[in-house]
Amino acid sequence: MTDVAPPIRPSLRERFAAPGAFLTVVELVPWRGTLDDDIGRRARNAAEALAGDPAIDAISVTDNAGGHAMASPDVLGHEIVARGTEAIVHVACRDRNRNELLSLGWRMASEGLNNWLVLSGDYPTEGYHGLARPVFDIDSVVLLRMYSDVATGRPTTDGGGHGGGRGDAAGHPLPLFLGAVVSPFKRFERELVPQYQKLELKIRSGANFIIGQVGYDARRQAELMQWMALRGLERPVLSNVYLLTRGVARVFHADKVPGVTLTDELLAVAEKQGASEDKGKAFFLEFAAKQVAIARGLGCAGAYLGGITRAEDVGRIREIAASFGPDDWRSFAREIQYSPPDQFELLETDPDTGLPTDRPHPAYARSLAPAARRGARRRVPWTYKVNRFAHDKVFDPEAPLFPAAQRFYEGTERFRIGWPLHVLEQAVKIPLYDCRDCGDCSLPDVAYLCPESHCSKNQRNGPCGGSRDGECEVVGKLCIWAQAYERLKPYGEEEATLERPIVVTDNALRRTSAWANAFLGRDHSASGPDG
Repeated sequence: MTDVAPPIRPSLRERFAAPGAFLTVVELVPWRGTLDDDIGRRARNAAEALAGDPAIDAISVTDNAGGHAMASPDVLGHEIVARGTEAIVHVACRDRNRNELLSLGWRMASEGLNNWLVLSGDYPTEGYHGLARPVFDIDSVVLLRMYSDVATGRPTTDGGGHGGGRGDAAGHPLPLFLGAVVSPFKRFERELVPQYQKLELKIRSGANFIIGQVGYDARRQAELMQWMALRGLERPVLSNVYLLTRGVARVFHADKVPGVTLTDELLAVAEKQGASEDKGKAFFLEFAAKQVAIARGLGCAGAYLGGITRAEDVGRIREIAASFGPDDWRSFAREIQYSPPDQFELLETDPDTGLPTDRPHPAYARSLAPAARRGARRRVPWTYKVNRFAHDKVFDPEAPLFPAAQRFYEGTERFRIGWPLHVLEQAVKIPLYDCRDCGDCSLPDVAYLCPESHCSKNQRNGPCGGSRDGECEVVGKLCIWAQAYERLKPYGEEEATLERPIVVTDNALRRTSAWANAFLGRDHSASGPDG
């Protein structure tokens, strides 16, 4: 194992905790190839230059961003740590099952990589001789909980003869600092509110710091900070500041990066500036510096700079930001509000500042009134209403018929006659839900929409950040969590959907009866980390 030099500066956790701290974190994207090829050497040189800048608090390394195969982020992360700078290594669920993610965590901790940004990951867009099959064995919420268990020394398996490991080999806590992502730049209520709800679930599951998605709307950034304050979610937030060019703006505008939206208005600005003699370099650096100033003014813990490979660009952005007056950010916040038309607003806007207050937006508040909710029920599919009725009468553990069904299934187990009921179950669930017979059903968790068949990433604990206008990043699919929100809100249950314990599916139950597993206490509702 390669020796790693001990940190010569405070840890990232300590930097966040310092009074009045405002951090600078720079994102690097790995390359295709090895550390010693030409591209790898250039990437290593760039990382070394950034690591040598004392004004940069940490360097963040992505994990196959955009679904493209790249060098593993821990390779570059190891080089960064070896030079005495903090690294944030991204860990995505897309390409690994839960065992490999656990092994990866122990390996990175053993190499001195303790800052991890946990995310589900973008859907694959390529692969060797064809599109790669995604894994998504677990999602970002479950991964946060698993790594939180590693950090605190809690068990990470069921101990049923297959491991039962705790923290490190001796069962001691590990100094992990876990990050999560939130995407506040969503156009519609059915996407934005579930993003906020999932953020709260991520924090409950172990997230220590938050990084926002790329966006160019200061009002929405301010709304996220205000919402977190109202909910008492005290976590440091890094505001994502991606350095634009004309080419990058075109890519973002064409929806080629999941979860990133760039409006027609901002594209027009980028096209105009990109046609200048310096290709808009000076303008885009100042534009980024204004976003840094806004982040500081809003109370963010720092700026997360993307699209940068040169230390001098970081220095120039910081220099410009330092030249602004203490209140200049307020005018910048009014200037940088590139939002799509008819964007939903959760909180009311202060006309004097153009920023959100701590009061619900009047239109949103009206939609929460009992009469408005009752009226909205007319638009809920009748199939969902039937499912609600059946769940309330039979499948809910508090349902009046649940004990009888439980006794019935105990009898079928005793006499080994459950298979005809499993056939009947599939005859009902396949045409209604496109059931994949996972045996650990999440239909009640997602308003009777199947995450196995209808969600490209099998998200059982809230939406990923890749959707746009209610549509999945995989063309031809709708986001089931946006649909679930619209089913639940008329009944006043949209908040409760992610206030429940997290869902961790047990793959041992595949091809078995989900009804039997629910009634007999074998599924996630009874056996998960909160069960």
